[in-house]
Amino acid sequence: MKVSFELANEQDKFPVTEALTELLRRAAAETLAAEGIDFDCEFSLTYTDNEGIRALNREYRNKDSATDVLSFPMFDPDTEEIEALDGQPAVLGDIVISLERAAEQAELYGHSFEREVAFLCVHSVLHLLGYDHERSDDEDKLMREKQSAVMHALGLEIK
Repeated sequence: MKVSFELANEQDKFPVTEALTELLRRAAAETLAAEGIDFDCEFSLTYTDNEGIRALNREYRNKDSATDVLSFPMFDPDTEEIEALDGQPAVLGDIVISLERAAEQAELYGHSFEREVAFLCVHSVLHLLGYDHERSDDEDKLMREKQSAVMHALGLEIK
């Protein structure tokens, strides 16, 4: 399975390195593999800051506050299956990560910036696949378990 994404950097507070981008590619691939997806997938990934993600959160979720990550799936998991058609990668959707918020959370939780951004990617890919921790306590628990397993597989255990 190949994971690819279109990358956009709409912030200038944090450097976007090839190492960070490769870590997120690995995080997405590990998440998809853990979910049994064995075909090529792609999504868009946008790095932004707190102001940028706040504007998106306000526009799309009617929440006038900054958040760490937003996910915009391309399909409805209740009515559609993810599939790759005609040898083309399955398009999963869009992920937007506030690197500014990721840095704040990394400091708050006492781990690296890279680990936090990887976690946000894993979290968001699960959202693209249809998981939603806001639906119920059971789904929240399930997402936490899946995130933990993927982060462990990446050597970035949740502490």
